[in-house]
Amino acid sequence: MPTRRTVLASPLLAATLPAFAQSRKSALTVALSLEPTTLDPTAKAGAEISEVVLYNIFETLTKVNGDGSVTPLLAQSWEVSPDLRTVTFRLRPGVTFHNGQPFDAKAVQFSFDRAKVDRSTNKDRRFFANLTTRVVDDLTVVVINKEIDPDLLFQLGEASAVIVEPASVATNGTKPVGTGPYRLDGWSRGSAITLTRWGGYRSPLPQAIPRVTFRFISEPAAQVAALLAGDVDLFPHAAVSRSLDQFQRDRRFQILFNASPGKAILAINHRNKPLDDVRVRRAIAAAIDRRAIISAAADGRGVPIGSHYVPGAFGYIDTTGINPYDPEKAMRLLAEAGVKAPLELSLVLPPPSYARQGGEVIAAQLAKVGIIAKIQNVEWAQWIGNVYGKHNFDLSLILHVEPFDLVNYTRPDYYWGYQSPKFNELFARVRNSARPADRARWLGEAQRLLAEDAANVYLFQPQFITVARRELRGLWKDAPIFANDLAALSWAG
Repeated sequence: MPTRRTVLASPLLAATLPAFAQSRKSALTVALSLEPTTLDPTAKAGAEISEVVLYNIFETLTKVNGDGSVTPLLAQSWEVSPDLRTVTFRLRPGVTFHNGQPFDAKAVQFSFDRAKVDRSTNKDRRFFANLTTRVVDDLTVVVINKEIDPDLLFQLGEASAVIVEPASVATNGTKPVGTGPYRLDGWSRGSAITLTRWGGYRSPLPQAIPRVTFRFISEPAAQVAALLAGDVDLFPHAAVSRSLDQFQRDRRFQILFNASPGKAILAINHRNKPLDDVRVRRAIAAAIDRRAIISAAADGRGVPIGSHYVPGAFGYIDTTGINPYDPEKAMRLLAEAGVKAPLELSLVLPPPSYARQGGEVIAAQLAKVGIIAKIQNVEWAQWIGNVYGKHNFDLSLILHVEPFDLVNYTRPDYYWGYQSPKFNELFARVRNSARPADRARWLGEAQRLLAEDAANVYLFQPQFITVARRELRGLWKDAPIFANDLAALSWAG
């Protein structure tokens, strides 16, 4: 297939350029760094799943917009009770799933009840375990929360809260059935996923672009090359910092700098000795220079963080001073813990450039204090299966992109294995505080405790870079969640 570069370079093909340009108006190619391991966002964790399916194939009761606001989607309105624990949703009428089955209150109840059962693999199972869903009639459903959760409507717009058609759940990983404006047209493993406009969508032709192809390109050099060649129209959070000047000078492109809730961390497996010793974890934190990691992993585009929380989020406090860079202190702490050098630990790195580039620097810094980090470069499916799923790691550099994920520190079965009754108590106070001032105070205490426990090594909040063709309209300015709202996109002209 000729690329844009070959079309422009060949006189023989030049005559086809108008047709090529015209075809761009009915198609879009989006590139992502990671390929999903499944297309069912209720089955596994991973933002790369929601980047393909959320709001495109699957929909939620509410919708999170690019500015972080929440608006109706499958629910057309709602009422919140005075005690802030009960929400009554009025559902949108006339909605069907791709297989022709009706969307109704029973589908909502089925989806939420399925998400909270013990055998559920939904990453937010504990969130749904707090919810009780009651069907009033076909288009009215009541959701009762055990806790006061001011973020409930936001979370019901995330990928883990998609509404599924009950008969389709067994095959949604490869043959997803939703209510969204697009359907899966094909999935060539390791290469591309193609979505096409669904003619049965409730609004008449809301999608200006009828065919969208997702390609998966992890290497930064290959990302740059694909964009410059015209093989890719849109690359959200692309690893192009080192070529940024080139893209900014090229009038074919628009550049967006996206704020995000992302937290880049060096995850620590508390199940493995001597990492269960807080002195060892603090030593690892003290051995790492955040600024050097930001330079290596994010080309300088990041803000240091000291806990699992980012500047700009409600209740944020600066905890970067709790575990500052201090190699001598790191060696003293290791000695106090009775650790004899060299201490050998595995350092598992997934494919994105922030992990591979940052991991090399982390290994070099740890070596200076007597810790030998044995780097293991793995593919994304291996990271999900072995690190996240089976907990086979000591250390891992990873980016957590969810906005409200402090709750993961209350989960002893979560992949890093942190357990703290004190943190659980603080988080319960966060969830049950009706007054914003009280909630902010408990959030601050929770952040401080994670930093003092060195539950993980907290590195930086990244700034994402989106590169797109200049003619593309409807892009999100920021990235409050990882999603690509394809129905909102259009070609100018």
